[in-house]
Amino acid sequence: MTRFRRAVHNKEFLVTAEVMPPKGGDPSHMIKMAQLLKGRVHAVNVTDGSRAVLRMSSLAASVILQQNGVEPIYQIACRDRNVIGLQADLMGAHALGLTNILALTGDPVSAGDHKQARGVFDLESVRLLKLIDKLNQGQDFNNKPLVDGHLDLFAGGAVDPQIKSWSSVKRRFEYKIEAGAQFFQSQLVSDFERLDKFMHNVASQYNKPILAGIFLLKSAKNAEFINRCVPGVHIEQDTIDRLAKAQDPLAEGVKIAAEQVKLARELCQGVHMMAVKREDLIPQILDLAGVAPVD
Repeated sequence: MTRFRRAVHNKEFLVTAEVMPPKGGDPSHMIKMAQLLKGRVHAVNVTDGSRAVLRMSSLAASVILQQNGVEPIYQIACRDRNVIGLQADLMGAHALGLTNILALTGDPVSAGDHKQARGVFDLESVRLLKLIDKLNQGQDFNNKPLVDGHLDLFAGGAVDPQIKSWSSVKRRFEYKIEAGAQFFQSQLVSDFERLDKFMHNVASQYNKPILAGIFLLKSAKNAEFINRCVPGVHIEQDTIDRLAKAQDPLAEGVKIAAEQVKLARELCQGVHMMAVKREDLIPQILDLAGVAPVD
């Protein structure tokens, strides 16, 4: 059982963080950032073509982190693989000891840097979770037996409590529970009242850990960019003003993130930290929030 899986079962306060694989063949920067998180997080998510932007294979990058003593959560998205490729990669992940999985639909190709590419989308995240459950039971997509052994993958899903349609949030969450999701990591949370409502009205019925997405805002310009470009997220104007007035916007962003971690600790079982290109600041955020190192 992985450290992350054990922490879920023990109902510990969970901390994960996100790193991006390199754009190229040299993983040294990714390794450096991830190693700075050792002892502070239970596992490190390795993104799979986030925003449909070209990066190294998340499967390969996850193996590299594991070889360097960092426990990964292997993200796998449906955009770039048909159902044969998804199963093949999941079997390979299991054989390589990558059992923490985050099942995603994937961002549309139109959002990324290869707009001429074709999205596959044989499945989406709910059906991918169902497929993982089948593989764990020793059957493939066509209900044929896995003659060389079943898998043992610990799969989670994404959740976005800030989607405008409350019925859609509830329905998608419940579908993922039924499909076998064992944990949930949320998108960037900016509305903690909405998160509170989600936790009390929806998540509390299912006893699955929710990790609130905490994003390091580096400046007012960065916050405004997120408001323009990230669907479903709205950074409040008073937060933007606070960053704009700060003598050191990045330090102010660290304080804001720490305050949000404290809010999340009152509501849910964990946080998922996102600090794009400044993963080295995550330990400082956790320290300010009073989150102790993990065992």
